[in-house]
Amino acid sequence: MVIFITFIKRCIINMTTQTQPNKKGFLNRVERIGNIMPDVTMLFVYALVICWIFSFLLSFVHFDYFHPVTKEKIAVINMFQYEEIILFVTSAVKNFISFPPLGITIVATLGIGIAESSGFIKTALKKMLSFISPKMLTPTVVFVGIVAHLASDSAYVILMPVSAMMFYASGRHPLAGIAASFAGLAGGFTASYTPSIIDPIMQSFTQEAAQIMAPGYSVNVLCNYFFSVGGTFGVILTCWYITEKIVEPWLNKNCPVSSGIDTKDAELGEITPIEKRAFRFAGWAVVLMGIGLFALLLPETSPLRSPEGSLTSPKAPIMQIVVPLLFIFFSVPGLIYGYMTKSFASTKDIVKAMENITKSLIPFIVFAFFAAQFLYSFQHSNLGTLLALSGAELLRTLNMPSGMTVLGVILLTAILNIMITSATSKWAVIAPVLVPMLMAVGISPELTQAAFRVSDSAMNVSTPMFPFYPLILMYCQKYYKGAGIGTLCSMMIPFTIGLLIVLTTTLFVFWGLDIPLGFDSGYTWQPAS
Repeated sequence: MVIFITFIKRCIINMTTQTQPNKKGFLNRVERIGNIMPDVTMLFVYALVICWIFSFLLSFVHFDYFHPVTKEKIAVINMFQYEEIILFVTSAVKNFISFPPLGITIVATLGIGIAESSGFIKTALKKMLSFISPKMLTPTVVFVGIVAHLASDSAYVILMPVSAMMFYASGRHPLAGIAASFAGLAGGFTASYTPSIIDPIMQSFTQEAAQIMAPGYSVNVLCNYFFSVGGTFGVILTCWYITEKIVEPWLNKNCPVSSGIDTKDAELGEITPIEKRAFRFAGWAVVLMGIGLFALLLPETSPLRSPEGSLTSPKAPIMQIVVPLLFIFFSVPGLIYGYMTKSFASTKDIVKAMENITKSLIPFIVFAFFAAQFLYSFQHSNLGTLLALSGAELLRTLNMPSGMTVLGVILLTAILNIMITSATSKWAVIAPVLVPMLMAVGISPELTQAAFRVSDSAMNVSTPMFPFYPLILMYCQKYYKGAGIGTLCSMMIPFTIGLLIVLTTTLFVFWGLDIPLGFDSGYTWQPAS
């Protein structure tokens, strides 16, 4: 352990030294390369063009691959054929509308917008952060970060300046508070106590990719839930240790807090009596809704169960309404809180709240249109199936153990995440390739998804390409004027290493002990005979 800590400390010092005014070093090279890359939407436009070109070239080649389910010989369809062009154009709108994460993201975000604009989320964070003893400050901040991932992007705006302020008020380095909350939010992507919007988004891509190999294959929206809950303990302990034993000592030595700090903007302020009353009523509403939902699910004849009486089957209505439930569980307390505190004076304010948060989805909607056309072409042309089967054949030739293959997925995602930080964008690209490829060698889609989430969580905190880096850097500069990209990357790299180790270890422990990853999820897949 001592050697491991010393190694990390030396890496941090070396990287920070290298990212000074000479602009050399690994981190600055990553930043420069990332800045000249096209927007992720354009990447899908280019991918669509490449897909069509390859469909034309490979349509003249005969392959000795057979679909594992249909047993039909794989032939690449030329997308430049007149009939295919007409079909592509006429189905473009349908492809866009049926793009798996589109509706999911919009519906869930509307509920979050109501809760955020009303002030309910802000007060919830105030409450959670108020029960902190000095000794438990770090783990509490990490825990709140894990929970706060439910608030989506708003968590970065609210939680980090508050965490910095609390560390500063406690006589500790404020940047350590930012680091701990950032690491908790990242860990919450994989390790969390509650389902969130990311679960149905990931599930939708995974299911569509799995259907390349197995038409009609269903992936449960909570297929990684048990693994997610199990990972929280390791994430909290790891981030706690790294913050207090590695990052904060390094910050105290190398990043002295600037004089004349103004923390007024970061302060949440005291909870007023009306806010307390409103939050209490809103909180009880959530509790009552939870009890009501449980009461509906309890009877064996519940309409929310599947025809066979299962709650976890993909056919069960409860599994199909996770996103509407997220909307309800955010919007109802938000409405109660908003009307009681007068932040919502009329229905116009509610509509405005949903409109405001929807504005943040405009880049995603644009991306979704082109991504949908690429996914259609990639699947319809049979390129996805061909790539999966040929890749699977390569894996069989290499004869690697399943564990090494899954570890390769984790490392591949880590490399990709340096440049493409959006989980949705990245999974949209690699799911159609990785999921069917690994299915062909007997690895389940649910396990592949879990491996992807492990790496994506760990890497987001230390890549300059993360969209919230400029915002987080601004919070850092409030307390340390000399903070730059190199400072933030160096500060977060130990968390990346720690999260990669603990989450990967947790995944393999679950696998080794054959603990279910979630509902209706296994570790292997075999085509139905």
